[in-house]
Amino acid sequence: MAKVVCVLYDDPIDGYPKSYARDDLPKIEHYPGGQTLPTPKATDFKPGTLLGSVSGELGLRKYLEENGHTFVVTSDKDGPDSVLEREIVDADVVISQPFWPAYLTAERIAKAKNLRLALTAGIGSDHVDLQAAIDRGVTVAEVTYCNSISVAEHVVMMILGLVRNYIPSYQWVVKGGWNIADCVARSYDVEGMHVGTVAAGRIGLAVLKRLKPFDMHLHYTDRHRLPEAVEKELGLTWHATREEMYEVCDVVTLNCPLHPETEHMINDETLKRFKRGAYLVNTARGKLCDRDAIARALERGQLAGYAGDVWFPQPAPKDHPWRTMPHHGMTPHISGTSLSAQTRYAAGTREILECFFEGRPIRDEYLIVDGGKLAGTGAHSYSAGNATGGSEEAAKFKRS
Repeated sequence: MAKVVCVLYDDPIDGYPKSYARDDLPKIEHYPGGQTLPTPKATDFKPGTLLGSVSGELGLRKYLEENGHTFVVTSDKDGPDSVLEREIVDADVVISQPFWPAYLTAERIAKAKNLRLALTAGIGSDHVDLQAAIDRGVTVAEVTYCNSISVAEHVVMMILGLVRNYIPSYQWVVKGGWNIADCVARSYDVEGMHVGTVAAGRIGLAVLKRLKPFDMHLHYTDRHRLPEAVEKELGLTWHATREEMYEVCDVVTLNCPLHPETEHMINDETLKRFKRGAYLVNTARGKLCDRDAIARALERGQLAGYAGDVWFPQPAPKDHPWRTMPHHGMTPHISGTSLSAQTRYAAGTREILECFFEGRPIRDEYLIVDGGKLAGTGAHSYSAGNATGGSEEAAKFKRS
């Protein structure tokens, strides 16, 4: 039997919910493009409940314990004395989240002598040292597509929030004001603006589709060019390089994976290529951007606004400059963990575990590393290497 260690985010500060705002979820039969939703043999949770926090346990305890496995759930993941550090030593499976990443560094993978599967409950496996997993023969999997549309919706919300100056306007209401001039002094229409996405995969393409009705000019850059029919349908302009696209866009959204080739691709030099007063939205990974370069660009007006819900490290230390820089619209990493998305990624996690324990193949689209090499989605989207360097700074979150 196996030991499964699961690292999830903390429960709400006022306790695990006893009731919810809605009684049900809309029914979704499949994802855009036809990929089926997760298909576990069974689930032990009610859709629409909080599954991604410690008490939610991804709805897995009954299934795992009835099959004789040991199941440890914690949110204590940073530092040498953490629960994760103690429990990983003899863990066969580690389940973690990209929203509350338990960084599986080379050191932790080396310590976990029994580790066979690193499973991301969500999308994005850059918190795992993929090179170390390749070298050790550890399978890495994620629940591809489970929350892609959730993130795309968040991107659109953030673009509108920045351009229309929504957050400062809301804050005037909370403070009891009626400061119309203050609100609109930085408010514009998105109509007619040029918006571009770095990467037009599941999330990036979904963003473009949702922005088309706003009569924006749509641009993208990707190492995998979209079919001509898709470009014509949406009126897309493709750019061979990111820098070429930056120069023409009023809004840029980052929707690409983090790996050594994309780390810090937004920096002081690349920001010089942006139009003055452009907006940047990043719901992909915080480390795509040089942290201090973003703050400097906002302070000097090169960027008119920056929004995102991804940070590096995560959780962000209390003194992280993105908390206090001007004209930002940051949230904690929540875009991919709506209650709707949780239902899908919990079911997908269960499906992957069923396949793993029963010796059945894991879906190709869920695989990142398998058999000592990049596989499935990983071979399409990632490069070998390590993007976890510097993650130890996350330990400052609860200390500061």
